Amino acid sequence: MPGVSVDHVVIAVIDFGATVERLWRDHGLAAVEGGRHPGWGTANWIVPLGPDYVELVGVVDAEEASASAFGSFVQATVADGGGPLLWCVRSDDFDGTVAPLGLVPSTGSRQRPDGTIVRWRSAGLDEARTDPARPFFIDWQVSPEDHPGRTSAAHRVAPSGISWVEVAGDEAAVRDWLGDPDVPLRVRPGTPRVLRLGIATGSGEIVLP
Repeated sequence: MPGVSVDHVVIAVIDFGATVERLWRDHGLAAVEGGRHPGWGTANWIVPLGPDYVELVGVVDAEEASASAFGSFVQATVADGGGPLLWCVRSDDFDGTVAPLGLVPSTGSRQRPDGTIVRWRSAGLDEARTDPARPFFIDWQVSPEDHPGRTSAAHRVAPSGISWVEVAGDEAAVRDWLGDPDVPLRVRPGTPRVLRLGIATGSGEIVLP
């Protein structure tokens, strides 16, 4: 059975500046600009945590976002106040994990402010938008040091990664979708959505949002 681990959690934000300032003020977490998502009308900022990261995503082109499935999803969440949107996992056998689920991978990329192109394959994003308790899957097409979690950031604390993700939904269905019982997941009954996450640091656990 392929091993699966948390890659990142996506949080939809109304205002990048205000969110970045709050994370620094309240938690000592620094965020760095990630770049725009071509064709989606969205952009992101990254909170690097080492092996994984938090992705802050917002709308930067309303017209473009409204014509995109993902952009529209972010728009609707932002209009409702923002908050946890999706979560994502990676597998040590991406194709062997997504094929049995009937998922067809797609490719994506964005350009970082330093000009570096970050590329990936993903699968299950549409399914995750329909049922956000289930993660989508990602396969990074970059060197390990270019993974977003490894981005340099001047945190006041020493984060060591996402310690758990909590969702609402059907636990049996989500566990079956994941196919790995060791993923640090907490599931509560309720309408499918991402609720919160824990971040391990050298000075204790941070809970977002």
